[in-house]
Amino acid sequence: MVLYMGVRILVVDDEEDLCEILQFNLEGEGFEVDVAYSAEEALTLDLKRYQIILLDVMMGKISGFRLARTIRQEMKLATPFLFITAREGEENTLTGFSLGADDYIVKPFAVKEVVARVKAVLQRSGINARPEQEVLSAGGVEIDVGRKMVFAGENNIMLSKKEFEILHLLMTNGERIFSREEILDRVWSYDVVVNERTVDVHITRLRKKLGEYGKLIRSRPGYGYYFDIR
Repeated sequence: MVLYMGVRILVVDDEEDLCEILQFNLEGEGFEVDVAYSAEEALTLDLKRYQIILLDVMMGKISGFRLARTIRQEMKLATPFLFITAREGEENTLTGFSLGADDYIVKPFAVKEVVARVKAVLQRSGINARPEQEVLSAGGVEIDVGRKMVFAGENNIMLSKKEFEILHLLMTNGERIFSREEILDRVWSYDVVVNERTVDVHITRLRKKLGEYGKLIRSRPGYGYYFDIR
């Protein structure tokens, strides 16, 4: 499997459900994804941090077209961007490309198509995927991804499939905090009905199995869990 670890994407769209779907699927490919629900919110961010930006056209006071013009002409950023919009028609498409867009995707669309187009733009820009690490190691805990084995110090730790997936998720993402809801979305399939308490139970078991290394799985009250790699 190849992942785009370290490649940061900004999704700018006022449809929260759509942002959530795009974020979930893009993060599943290894991307780091931030969301802004308006052009105004996007302009409060450090746009130089992103390798690619997905823009809706029709948003609040500042449209996606105007934001694109700001990015290109005022901020002088060469960051690739794609329009994802309900505004179809030749005139709108030509406007998008005249503003420097790398692609123009009309809603409704298949999420897999968006992911494929994002990857194509990145490849044209010289940003390529890299293989998923076969072995992850931090703080004395080691995951052999290929063999699905976990070591805490010198001890081989036997984990359930869900415990392994939670640990892998946390270690792969450094010190990023995952909410219980995010962990449920990543580890449990949508056709399984579980609640957020299930995450707490699995984390408790995981910490216990890791022994003294269990303390590396930290929690931040009100936010969620992360792996302390220091």
